[in-house]
Amino acid sequence: MQSCGRWWGRLAARGAPHLRVAAAQRRWGGGEAARCIEQLLPRHDDFSHRHIGPREQEKREMLRTVGVQSVEELMDKTIPASIRLRRPLRMDDHVCENEILETLYNIASKNKVWRSYIGMGYYNCSVPQPIARNLLENAGWVTQYTPYQPEVSQGRLESLLNYQTMVCDITGMDVANASLLDEGTAAAEAMQLCHRHNKRRKFYVDARCHPQTIAVVQTRANYTGVITELKLPHEMDFSGNDVSGVLFQYPDTEGKIEDFSELVERAHQNGTLACCATDLLALCILKPPGEFGADVVLGNSQRFGVPLCYGGPHAAFFAVKENLVRMMPGRMVGVTRDASGKEVYRLALQTREQHIRRDKATSNICTAQALLANMSAMFGIYHGSDGLRHIAKRVHNATLILAEGLRRAGHKLHHDLFFDTLTITCGCPVKEVLDRAALRKINFRIYSDGRLGVSLDETVNEKDLDDILWIFGCESSSELIAEGMGEETKGILSTPFKRTSKFLTHQVFNSYHSETNIVRYMKRLENKDISLVHSMIPLGSCTMKLNSSAELTPISWREFANIHPFVPLDQAQGYQQLFKDLEKDLCEITGYDKISFQPNSGAQGEYAGLAAIKAYLNAKGERHRTVCLIPKSAHGTNPASAQMAGMKIQPIEVDKNGSIDISHLKAMVDKHKENLAAIMITYPSTNGVFEEEIGDVCDLIHKHGGQVYLDGANMNAQVGLCRPGDYGSDVSHLNLHKTFCIPHGGGGPGMGPIGVKKHLAPYLPTHPVIKIQPDKDACSLGTVSAAPWGSSAILPISWVYIKTMGAKGLKHASEIAILNANYMAKRLEKHYKVLFRGARGYVAHEFILDTRPFKKTANIEAVDVAKRLQDYGFHAPTMSWPVAGTLMIEPTESEDKAELDRFCDAMINIRQEIAEIEEGRMDLQINPLKMSPHTLNCVTSSKWDRPYSREVAAFPLPFVKPESKFWPTIARIDDIYGDQHLVCTCPPMEAYESPFSEQKRASS
Repeated sequence: MQSCGRWWGRLAARGAPHLRVAAAQRRWGGGEAARCIEQLLPRHDDFSHRHIGPREQEKREMLRTVGVQSVEELMDKTIPASIRLRRPLRMDDHVCENEILETLYNIASKNKVWRSYIGMGYYNCSVPQPIARNLLENAGWVTQYTPYQPEVSQGRLESLLNYQTMVCDITGMDVANASLLDEGTAAAEAMQLCHRHNKRRKFYVDARCHPQTIAVVQTRANYTGVITELKLPHEMDFSGNDVSGVLFQYPDTEGKIEDFSELVERAHQNGTLACCATDLLALCILKPPGEFGADVVLGNSQRFGVPLCYGGPHAAFFAVKENLVRMMPGRMVGVTRDASGKEVYRLALQTREQHIRRDKATSNICTAQALLANMSAMFGIYHGSDGLRHIAKRVHNATLILAEGLRRAGHKLHHDLFFDTLTITCGCPVKEVLDRAALRKINFRIYSDGRLGVSLDETVNEKDLDDILWIFGCESSSELIAEGMGEETKGILSTPFKRTSKFLTHQVFNSYHSETNIVRYMKRLENKDISLVHSMIPLGSCTMKLNSSAELTPISWREFANIHPFVPLDQAQGYQQLFKDLEKDLCEITGYDKISFQPNSGAQGEYAGLAAIKAYLNAKGERHRTVCLIPKSAHGTNPASAQMAGMKIQPIEVDKNGSIDISHLKAMVDKHKENLAAIMITYPSTNGVFEEEIGDVCDLIHKHGGQVYLDGANMNAQVGLCRPGDYGSDVSHLNLHKTFCIPHGGGGPGMGPIGVKKHLAPYLPTHPVIKIQPDKDACSLGTVSAAPWGSSAILPISWVYIKTMGAKGLKHASEIAILNANYMAKRLEKHYKVLFRGARGYVAHEFILDTRPFKKTANIEAVDVAKRLQDYGFHAPTMSWPVAGTLMIEPTESEDKAELDRFCDAMINIRQEIAEIEEGRMDLQINPLKMSPHTLNCVTSSKWDRPYSREVAAFPLPFVKPESKFWPTIARIDDIYGDQHLVCTCPPMEAYESPFSEQKRASS
């Protein structure tokens, strides 16, 4: 930050006008002067050369292998000419990393970091620096993929199990998942769980829940046919046995604590489920919902060590009674055993996944908030129960002091029992209070009826309290008030609401309270996981590309991290400029007219896009249009999202070439033409090809009154080459955590903004707290996420990526993604069948290898190849999807030729190992594939009785070297045992064996 960026920034500031003109002249073909300046002062740092893996010589070699003369020729043979973008993207030239960080810091500085005591589920917190530096800012934690391959994911699986255990302990519930997206969507998932459980259509919502939570629930209900009613507990009538569930907030949005046990009992007597939204920190001293009968408990774990982030990303928690576990949405980590009998971790109950159950899935959730859940879990481990109890008592005591001071100053408090939030009717003009607050740069919650809300947090100190007291006209200091209160005022701790049960008793929460120990623990877990710091992760449809340090740097800047999502817009002008810039660039890239950043995952984007279509059709008086056509090659979340948007799914067949079966599509369009709402297309298709008829498909749907939803997950093959908005799509979601470089974080965060054509723009999401639809003609679909702009704090990542790549770099990234895939397909086609190709024999940015024949010839399945790849140091490709028994490979543009060759060499060598089985030179059951992966303990055991050598097991090719090998930490897991013995909290400590004891058992 101190180098060329600041120097250039100051120079540009002094000479901005003529420098900007010169830059514009160069960009749009300036004259001789522009060419001279380019020669004398060429841009010194083209980030695209760092992002894109292959060098020029390597590109030429790969092109020769593929059989084409140039990248342009390959694009012509891959992408249909009818949809090619034949002009450059109208975007700025690339900017060097230091320079763009200087520019972004100037934008961030427009955000005003006031002290915010707004509450409503968002609080300041103290992020422990060991966690910030060693987890949040560590590529070994943020570039991992979702832990579908548990043998190389034990670190984050253990951390997520810690998170689940922490949530269960604090809430008093039986089972928790490994996080949801935010509190509002978690509440909506609770509503849907209740409806699935008892099929009743009415759902009560306590009017004192957070307004954003109510809005998200109401929107979801609107599209799924559930009827929500806002009521206070005493108004709720369960006698008709027609209420599926009830949602209440504890403490409520105004801070009040009340006894909900009678409400829960009434609900249960009539078969209604009780859902409680709550606060983890409050529950450290407050009686947990599990102890008064709640069936579902949910909330936001943000105040456990995750910054405000202008609304996200944050990990929501979701916990249920044991009888509801198989209906619980989202991912869940469970305990199973591996081939050696050792207790290990894996994602449990995967048969609930969308690609298996499709529209019958428990939810459409595809990403979690794994990175943030890991931060919160480490926060709980670092502090332990005593530390968390101390923080909670301190926050509560500060609130008691403030309450006493406000009473003395003549203000009315609306509730006598509270944890950290006070609702106040001022004894003086509200404007006077707010003017004084502005002088101290402090934000409070402002109710529509003139009341004020103050929510304190763990960062509040004596000076903060004194400032708040001064703002409200209290003449006493916090010290004098505390002295006058003495010991007689104990708040919660002197009432029946006091928590008496223990929590976080497991040893993991009582072992790492020093910085030395927590850092070593995080490093130990990190070392168990394969990530992009080790090797390529060739997952088809997931785009595991470089997440550069320059892109990730801004997420921890206080100007982005410490902004409450509900501050006045004039305090978030930096964010607003960022959104505007990013929207402009994404619209140019996609061909859409408007972008909404509210959806905070790809699946949320799908739901929001389809809801926009439904709102548009409804506004036209075409409510009867409910049928959504979905090709069988579509992403697994598509049917579940369509179901959530209130649509009926009609599958469309795929032909032998992997493309949409046009004849079947036409038949289904004709059959449903009166009720056709939309089609959902993944493009390029999930089978890895650019389908030639995409324009005709879009025209066909439009002709019959439907809309085209194009799943944007595969934009990595389109940026700069073709635009969905040009060839007929009406709406897409964009996986910013794929194409636009937000890292996967071990399973999340994701970001799924939607782009729409002009006619759908009035129907984009809105928000009940911050108005984000200024158009007076807007007719919004509703609210889809708790925060107005979703996970705002990770948007700078995509902004930096786009600005440092520039139009040429973005286009070239797409070209090299396609080149890399075709190069690998060409190298592997002699050894494996490439299942689908485009019309001219080329694949898109990903391709599918067919491993099904090996089941008959060698008893080898896709899972065996996937596990064997771990011995070569690679994460497996996408396994058995979209076609069972296959592997889908996507190299991305960030991998150089040497890495592509290493992976191809590994796959070719594995094919030779299969041949040895086919030819009878290796046993059908005991062979390197069936016995993979091979752990260090296995290979170094004193006993080795396998019919192949240790070298073949662990070092199958020369590039797999002892000094650099990544060792899987466990043997192959037993999925069946895990599903039959469901354990989703930390096992007792005797289950943890030392490496010595495992080695001893292996040799016995």
